[in-house]
Amino acid sequence: MKAQFPAEQTESGEFQRQEDAFREWISNDESTPYAAAAGRYHLYVSLACPWASRTVIFRKLKGLEEAIGMTVLDPIRDEKGWAFRDPSGKTPLGAPFESTDPINGFHFLSEAYKVSDPDYEARVTVPALWDKQAKRIVNNCEDDICRMFNDVFNDFAPNKDTDFFPKGIEVEHAKLSSFLYDNVNNGVYKAGFATRQRPYEVACRKLFQALDQLEERLSKSRFLFGNRIVEADWRLFCTLIRFDAVYHGHFKCNLRRIIDYPNLQSYLMDLYQQPGIADTVSIDHIKRHYYMTQAEINPTRIVPIGPLLDLTKRHGREKMA
Repeated sequence: MKAQFPAEQTESGEFQRQEDAFREWISNDESTPYAAAAGRYHLYVSLACPWASRTVIFRKLKGLEEAIGMTVLDPIRDEKGWAFRDPSGKTPLGAPFESTDPINGFHFLSEAYKVSDPDYEARVTVPALWDKQAKRIVNNCEDDICRMFNDVFNDFAPNKDTDFFPKGIEVEHAKLSSFLYDNVNNGVYKAGFATRQRPYEVACRKLFQALDQLEERLSKSRFLFGNRIVEADWRLFCTLIRFDAVYHGHFKCNLRRIIDYPNLQSYLMDLYQQPGIADTVSIDHIKRHYYMTQAEINPTRIVPIGPLLDLTKRHGREKMA
C-alpha cells in the first residue's frame, strides 16, 4: 500500500507524525518579539482537522473572535495542499478560483509556509497562526496556540476567567493529555495510516484499550476531572466527534463505535451541547476531507451518506454533578 505521507512512514509500516516547525511564543510581558495584541494575529484552520478544531474551540470559548481573525480553508486538500477557496465545494477541484484569504490573498497555505521559511519542505499543516505585523507564521502547534489563547490574550478576552489549564491539577492534567495524544488523538492516525497489518493492529488495540479506560473513568464523573471542563476534555472531544463518521470506517478503527460506549457517547453529547460548540463542528467538512483527500485509503473518493448522528438529544450527565 502507498503511504499517505511517505516522509512520515517507517519501513515497518508505522506512521510517525512530523514535528511542528513553527514554535514562536506570543507574550504579554515583552519577553518575546511577538506581543499579544488585538487584531495583530490571524488563525488559518480547517474545520475537518481535529488539531485545528481545538484552537477554534478555544478562540470561541475565550471570546477572542474580535481580537483574532480566522479563515477556514477548503476541506479538500489536493496535490497543492490546503487551499483558500470556497469551502462549500462549489469550486471544482483544479479550476481557477478566487482566494478566500483576506490577509495575504494566498491561494494555498503552502505560500504562507514558504514566506515564513523559504527552505520549508515538510508537510503543510493546520492550524497556523499568522502575524500580520511580522508577515509570517508564528506558530503551527495546536498545543501552543491553545495555551496562548488561554493565557496571554486575556486582556482581549471577554471570558478571561475561563481557564482550561487549572494549576491545581497541572501534573495530572499533563499526564492525561499525553495519554490521550499517544493513544487516542494520534492513535486513530497510527491505525489509519499504517501500511502493514501488525502496526495497524498494535495501534488499533491500544486505541480501544484507552477508550475502555476512558469509558470507565467517565462512569464516575461528568468530565475528565470532575465537574469542570479542561483542555483534556476538548482534546478528547475533537477525536470523539470524528470517530463514528470517519475513524470507525475510513481508518478501520472498527472494534466498536463511540455510540456503543454509553458514557463516552453521553459525554460527547454533553460537550457538543455546550454553548457555542456546535458552531465549531462541520461533519460535512470532516467527511469530505477524509474520504476525498486520502485517496490511498479511499481510492474511489466516494463520501458515505451516513452515519446518522444526533448529538442534540438529552444526555443526562448533569445529574452526575
